[in-house]
Amino acid sequence: MKRPVRLLTAGRTRPLPALALALTLVAGGFAAWAGQDWYRAAHDEQAAYAAQRDAALAAGEQAVQNLNTLDHRDLKQGLDLWESSTTGELHEQLTAGRAEFTEQVKEAKTVSTARVLSGAVTELDDRAGRARVMVALRVTVEAADGAKSDKDSRMLGELTRTEGRWKLSALGQAPVGGTSDG
Repeated sequence: MKRPVRLLTAGRTRPLPALALALTLVAGGFAAWAGQDWYRAAHDEQAAYAAQRDAALAAGEQAVQNLNTLDHRDLKQGLDLWESSTTGELHEQLTAGRAEFTEQVKEAKTVSTARVLSGAVTELDDRAGRARVMVALRVTVEAADGAKSDKDSRMLGELTRTEGRWKLSALGQAPVGGTSDG
């Protein structure tokens, strides 16, 4: 009597190809989800606005610090930094008064060093390329005799974007404290 030959693999599924197919489908799904998430993040207007806000704040803090730092021993470099940090009317005022200011600082022989304590963007018009910042800083002034004095102040700055870069176009002292009308 002859018996039929049974194959050992008949009726069984192969687990390795099925597992590979399942992992490929899961990886493809994850890639599609991650790609869609990346695309949304890359084209998010809020993210672009936040990036411009951060750029304006960093530039504003640096420019305010630059305009409050000056060493009488290296005036050219300090005043060049002032000019490169500014634009518009503020820039014109600095360049017009440079010679007179140079003489005053050389005579006084002072060294002022500013350090930013904090800053915030108070207004941002990204489309128009204008921003306003408030910067708190500590300015240390060293007199010719070596005496040092610290002064904390709050500055309000206006920034204008020129050639893709934020520059200070106005700078003034922020009011401190409140006033009572009664």
